[in-house]
Amino acid sequence: MKDSYDLLVIGGGPGGALAARTAATAGYSVLLVEKRPAPGAPVRCAEGIGKDALAEFVKPDSRFISAEVTGAELVAPDGVSMMLSSEMAGSKVGYILDRKFFDRELVWQAAEAGADVMVKTRASAPILSGGAVKGAVLEYCGSRKKVHADLTIAADGVESKFSRWCGIDTTVPVREIMSAAQYLMTDITIDPSTTVFFFGNTIAPEGYLWIFPKGNRTANVGIGISGKKSGPGNRAKDYLDRFVAGKFPNGKTIECIVGGVPVCRPLESTVMDGLMVIGDAARVVDPMTGGGIYNAMFTGRLAAEVGMKAISDGSCTREGLMPYDEGWRKSPLGKSIERNWHIKEKFITLPDAKLNAIIHSAKALDLRDFSTISLVKEIIKRNPLLLADLAGLMASIG
Repeated sequence: MKDSYDLLVIGGGPGGALAARTAATAGYSVLLVEKRPAPGAPVRCAEGIGKDALAEFVKPDSRFISAEVTGAELVAPDGVSMMLSSEMAGSKVGYILDRKFFDRELVWQAAEAGADVMVKTRASAPILSGGAVKGAVLEYCGSRKKVHADLTIAADGVESKFSRWCGIDTTVPVREIMSAAQYLMTDITIDPSTTVFFFGNTIAPEGYLWIFPKGNRTANVGIGISGKKSGPGNRAKDYLDRFVAGKFPNGKTIECIVGGVPVCRPLESTVMDGLMVIGDAARVVDPMTGGGIYNAMFTGRLAAEVGMKAISDGSCTREGLMPYDEGWRKSPLGKSIERNWHIKEKFITLPDAKLNAIIHSAKALDLRDFSTISLVKEIIKRNPLLLADLAGLMASIG
């Protein structure tokens, strides 16, 4: 580890690794630091990603793919289900990753491209000069070291401490934090090629429960609920335990993780002098699903591309970095985040009776191309009982 670099990346998840790999491949000096002893563990993710989304950044490899998914099932509060084939389900099908191997592969690629990598290394404070970020104070193995950088990328996840220390307001309202719990379960009966989503205010208030297969009798079984619905006896884990007791009474839990997922709008600005914020730290998570692997990689790569030009031009100012902020907002990714936030805000207020009506209506649809927007529009058109509730939503998504 040197005293200074062109680029310092804080966080070794998929977004940070993509940023580091991109800049190092282009010949820039890069330091990637990760606070955990090894990237990818503990897993804090349901691990699903679409095939095309993965292929955009890395060649699929059986070493980090646990299962290939060819269909999805949506289950209404009353138990009625809608099956989506691979032709219809779009981004809802693809791969279930093994993040322990996937994250390490991406960091390995960054290292092979020339980036320096430090694990079990924590950024404890930013180095500030005239209001601009100039690197960070790093703690590792009981030592502290100042590392200067022309540009710093914060990829430190939902906690986003580094951005907050730099002066960016990263606060997420309690109602827009998805409180999540997940078990890796084995010895359970599942369809190994189908993801399953359960909806309803009894099973997962203002959220959903999922089963993501990771083999013939193994799956991630998890839940996300609104933070404001969490309380004694009704935490995410409590809802998950009740579901598992009924659905998989003889299953064996071999991992348990809990955490929070931001399902709010992204940060008002994801750049400041000397700093760019990406992935979960920037709140660029899909507000409908809580998914963020693709979003992190997309913003990580884009941040590196814009950042490299700024470094070369000597213009790592907010203005010089703004093409990154504007770029992801104007991209299909940014537009889908904004649209899905509006959809989420409406759907979480619906009672179970209307959630039932939505899935019953969807089951009768003959959609050649399934997507969130096409599904919502068709449901609104075909179900007059929902028209009044969702008319405003229809206008907001065009």
